[in-house]
Amino acid sequence: QNEEKWDFVLVSDIHEMGSEKEIKRKKFLDELSKKGFTIKKIEDTKLFYGVRAPQHIFWKYQCLLMNPDSRQQNSSALQDIPVTTRIRVVHFILQNTVTSDLEKLHDLMKKKVFEAAFPLHKKEKIREILKKKWARWRVIFKEQPIEEIRCYFGEKVALYFAWLGWYTYLLIFAAVAGLITIAAGATVFSSSQVSKEICDANDTIMCPLCDQNCSFWVLSDTCTYAKVTHMIDNEATVVFAIFMAIWATVFLELWKRQRATVATNWDMYGWDEEEEELALQLINNPQHEPRLYQHSYVRSAIVLILALLMIMVLIGIAHALVIYRAVAMALFAQSEVNLLSKHADTIAVMTGAVLHYVTIVIMTKVNWNVALFLCNLENPRTFSEREKSFTVKIFLFQFFTNFSSLIYIAFFLGRINGHPGHYVRIAGHWRLEECHPSGCITDLFIQMAVIMLLKQTISNIMEYLIPWISHRLRKKQKHRKRRNVMLGEEEEAEDPCKRQWLNNYELNEVNVFSLFNEYLEIVIQYSFTTIFVAAFPLAPLLALINNVIEIHMDAIKMMRLRRRMVPRKAKDIGIWLQVLEAIGTLAVIGNGLVIAITSDFIPVQVYKYMYSPCTRENHTSMDCSAGYINNSLSVFRIQDFEPHTKVLPEFNGVQIKKCRYRDYRNADDYTHTVQFWHIFAARLAFLILFEHVALCVKLIAAWYIPDVPQRVKNGILREKHSNLQNELSTMEYCTEV
Repeated sequence: QNEEKWDFVLVSDIHEMGSEKEIKRKKFLDELSKKGFTIKKIEDTKLFYGVRAPQHIFWKYQCLLMNPDSRQQNSSALQDIPVTTRIRVVHFILQNTVTSDLEKLHDLMKKKVFEAAFPLHKKEKIREILKKKWARWRVIFKEQPIEEIRCYFGEKVALYFAWLGWYTYLLIFAAVAGLITIAAGATVFSSSQVSKEICDANDTIMCPLCDQNCSFWVLSDTCTYAKVTHMIDNEATVVFAIFMAIWATVFLELWKRQRATVATNWDMYGWDEEEEELALQLINNPQHEPRLYQHSYVRSAIVLILALLMIMVLIGIAHALVIYRAVAMALFAQSEVNLLSKHADTIAVMTGAVLHYVTIVIMTKVNWNVALFLCNLENPRTFSEREKSFTVKIFLFQFFTNFSSLIYIAFFLGRINGHPGHYVRIAGHWRLEECHPSGCITDLFIQMAVIMLLKQTISNIMEYLIPWISHRLRKKQKHRKRRNVMLGEEEEAEDPCKRQWLNNYELNEVNVFSLFNEYLEIVIQYSFTTIFVAAFPLAPLLALINNVIEIHMDAIKMMRLRRRMVPRKAKDIGIWLQVLEAIGTLAVIGNGLVIAITSDFIPVQVYKYMYSPCTRENHTSMDCSAGYINNSLSVFRIQDFEPHTKVLPEFNGVQIKKCRYRDYRNADDYTHTVQFWHIFAARLAFLILFEHVALCVKLIAAWYIPDVPQRVKNGILREKHSNLQNELSTMEYCTEV
């Protein structure tokens, strides 16, 4: 039965005898035979080659690394080599075996000599446990069997699921805090003076929102939006933003402790990735020379310039979306179709959001290729260095793809568009769009909700459906071909390996980026959950729901729909930890800016303490924000409109001479009032104070929670002590002898 245990399967098309591809294939298989590999050939509609490595390769691996998988170096211990180690070693040798034409497996696959190379999902006890306890929907709320995942998929995949599970668990606290913030907004702040004033403003005539065919409107029309806005734009949001800054720090600090415990339990604490790679190179080729560290300032400068150019392109795309919305708004407003002209702003925003989602999908593919190109240009020394370099680049590009539009909406929309009579225009023609009448934070709330819901629903459906459908199609195609082959033929006794290899071949292929994709998706989601969370307190709840589904969807994909991943060792989540820490710092800055600049929190506070009736009379019964709305609207004279603005001077049968708009400007010359500068100074002061307080709290939290638990430290200390004691006693024994 041992004879039928195969480490890897290579798949090839049936090439003509003597053809170039057939010769190249033979050369590669001959190289493997020289290294002592056993090869078994099975012919079907394709050629399948089972590959099994000789035992001495694993003996060398254990001797070189004093592998914790086996403490004794004898032949009986070789039986205990984990399957994950076998697969990893064989995969490395397959990838680095060079033919006499100086071609590796990677080159041969490019030239279609081989079609696929994969380890097998076998009928093992551990696989059945994972299928039962993990890769099914009915265990959705049960704890993940991390130890079993590690034994089947290796440490790297197990750490991903351990991290994702930990993040999902801690999201419960963030989601509850977000719900409390929304509940407080809906109960305590929904009857706030500000929204009451907006709802009662039946005689406050507002200036038109576009140049052509737009009429005046009454402020009370935005009553519903005002109530929604004040659900998220109130004092509770400030507390929630600080809470989320602390939460992000505590999450990472507690994860470091969790990781330290896991790495110690797996005996991975002293494991060195570089040493493992060197050992594998020497096993594959004893004459191997290590590739030395090199650094080229010229190469780094070129990569940096190209990366910055790419980021500028991504920011340019965000600008294009802004221009689209401004032009679409103007064109829809002038449309003769009543539906379009009536809801011009809503249609422009909705189509803009959908267009943004489409650009995210397209640019993800472009970003991927650009990041790969820049990586090749850098020419990293090892695979792990290449992975780190690629991670940083793709994350930066994806971050700007996803967030450029949100950054514009949060901090620039409605602030750079001028005022009635003197609007900033694109190409001197189209007016830049303004904030939503009920406040700028509403636009950010809508955009965040649309993108998060679209990303999570569509992406998850596609992520599961595409592998499922392609697996079904591959199966159908295969069975149809087999039926055609077998027609009119006597069916011979089938090799027991054949069915197993075919079943594995019919599954969807995996590559080195399969796990990387999962990380990237969750890290971008983490950015949405933390960076602009002050504008969208429901983000942690959406992330929590998504992750509970994501864990089991990934499990089902890995166990049932995809070929087996090549297990890889790891003692942490790598460069992703630094990326998450950077996001945590960005979250403090982002939320501070949202509260200081996007929301009306600061203007309301300035009004309360400097301009409200409370400052003049000491009325304890009076709400100090009374009169805020009237104070925050400036007056514009109709006669000062630009010549090409077509506005109907009548509104509800009344001749209009003046209208109001959101800004702090003088009524005579439209310059900024003193109150504008007071608010500006207060925004700046709040931003500095908020960020310093939040960053200090983050630093204190990071200091307060040790990265490595005492239990783990003491365990390592005892192990070092006992090793040295044993060494000493051995030395004394040798000296005596």
